[in-house]
This record gives sequence, C-alpha cells and structure tokens, in this order.
Amino acid sequence: MSEISMTDQEPDPYEHVSAALRDEFSEVHPATTVTRCIQAAHYGALEVTGQAHPGLVERIARKHLEVLALVASERG
Repeated sequence: MSEISMTDQEPDPYEHVSAALRDEFSEVHPATTVTRCIQAAHYGALEVTGQAHPGLVERIARKHLEVLALVASERG
C-alpha cells in the first residue's frame, strides 16, 4: 500500500467557505458546528441537485447556522 503525500491530495473546495463561516459565526458556534453544517449542506446539495458547488454549500450551511443561532437565542 502506498502513502499519499500532502501534495497528492486535492485541495478542499470548501476551505474558503469554512474559513468565512467560522469567522462569521465565531461568537455563536464552535468550529465543529460550522464543519458539521458544511458537511450536511454538501450532502444535501448532492442529494437534491447532483452537485455541490461551494457557493451553494455556503448558502445552505449559512442558513443552517442562522437557524441554530436563532434557536439558541430563544432558549437563552
């Protein structure tokens, strides 16, 4: 079995999305929540449209994070 070096791996297409949403929601959600929302948005977009363009994933994940923030504020 051969090892894959870091240069052989494809870049993360959602790296920019993740960084932007982590920054935007840093006061509300931990980074792990942002990551889970991006993953959920990715899989949801694939299921519905057959593709997961970073712009679409970002919009879906942002909506998830906004709803979670709203729920958290209503509980608090």
